[in-house]
Amino acid sequence: MGAVKVATLGATLSVCFSTQALAELGYPEKEELKFGFIKLTDMAPLAIAYEKGYFEDEGLYVTLEAQANWKVLLDRVIDGQLDGAHMLAGQPLGATIGFGTQAHIITAFSMDLNGNGITVSNEVWDEMKKNIPVGPDGKVVHPISASALKPVVESYKAQGKPFNMGMVFPVSTHNYELRYWLAAGGIKPGYYAPHNGDTSGQLDADALLSVTPPPQMPATLEAGTIYGYCVGEPWNQQAVFKGIGVPVITDYEIWKNNPEKVFGVSNEWAEEFPNTHIRVVKAMIRAAKWLDENNNANRPEAVEILSRSEYVGADYDVIANSMTGTFEYEKGDKREVPDFNVFFRHNATYPYYSDAIWYLTQMRRWGQISEQKTDGWYMDIAKKVYRPDIYAEAAKSLIEDGVMNASEFPNFETEDGFKAPQSDFIDGVVFDGKKPNDYIDSFEIGLKGDETL
Repeated sequence: MGAVKVATLGATLSVCFSTQALAELGYPEKEELKFGFIKLTDMAPLAIAYEKGYFEDEGLYVTLEAQANWKVLLDRVIDGQLDGAHMLAGQPLGATIGFGTQAHIITAFSMDLNGNGITVSNEVWDEMKKNIPVGPDGKVVHPISASALKPVVESYKAQGKPFNMGMVFPVSTHNYELRYWLAAGGIKPGYYAPHNGDTSGQLDADALLSVTPPPQMPATLEAGTIYGYCVGEPWNQQAVFKGIGVPVITDYEIWKNNPEKVFGVSNEWAEEFPNTHIRVVKAMIRAAKWLDENNNANRPEAVEILSRSEYVGADYDVIANSMTGTFEYEKGDKREVPDFNVFFRHNATYPYYSDAIWYLTQMRRWGQISEQKTDGWYMDIAKKVYRPDIYAEAAKSLIEDGVMNASEFPNFETEDGFKAPQSDFIDGVVFDGKKPNDYIDSFEIGLKGDETL
């Protein structure tokens, strides 16, 4: 594990740091903090808040520490070894409803939008290509539907070979995005049945999904243990650089501007250190803005920072391939995807209730939530876990500090925490966060109504 530690107060105190600003919000109840992260490019807001002195501006002295995997990271937040962490968006929700480890985890800050991709092995790609139309430029037409993969999966099944794919964690965006893409193409990704003790997620599956740690995905693909995976960067681009696989679709093409990671803390910690929490969110909002401002002009510097061993530790060129507004699919097929990584645009940092509800609908769709729930239940859990009230306090403080403008945030007087119904999904199904059960029932593949396994 890598660790980064802030130097002494006297050596590094920022000129922006003012006693008056501290006094207005309230001094941080806890000044020395340790935050965890996984080595992915979307941990960037933490790295930038540290490197640019934004934590120090809030009177916070932070250690950043890479964690072995998502379970270890969550466990260490729960037991207090970490004050907070870069988390999968589904982790605070899964923990709070008791899927896996039971604990009340909250988030007041969304770390980014988009940032994932689905990669398949060269052999699978060769077969898929036969089912994909080619454009006038001689390149395959994107987005690529999983219907192009379906004959390949059926061929493997006919040979008695399980079609194995990797994702990073049972409550990860990657799991739900991979499942969404497969199901939209007519491939059943399998169900969970925790009430029966089955947490494999492989019941009645055409494609068998299992957990693979992100940094290990390319090597696992190369070894032939899995035939494809869904992961964040830089691990899709790594497959291209190593010549072992082909990214076939980005999550931007599966669900445009989908929420990805969040910053999570235990509810107990948030209640004990409210001013500290607000100040952490303030620093990270500033970092997110820095990452996106001037049309991503700061991204090359961000890539240099992230490439360091204490952060992501991948080659500069690999990280830059997606962080600087492009994405390479098949070797040499590099396309403009300016919003592949979004940290601040489109109100990316705001913790929308509707985002939480989408994750919960997918948990129900695939059996992680065993029984039908009322629409009100979804709203109650979203409000218990996602905390736009804390975010608004941080944003208002930044406005009062003169660091940011009100126009850079949602209108907190009228914002209800729900995005307008969204239709930018690969299958065109409309998601209205205020009608979760109608949404769940609209899918051909997946649990509906009062169905149980």
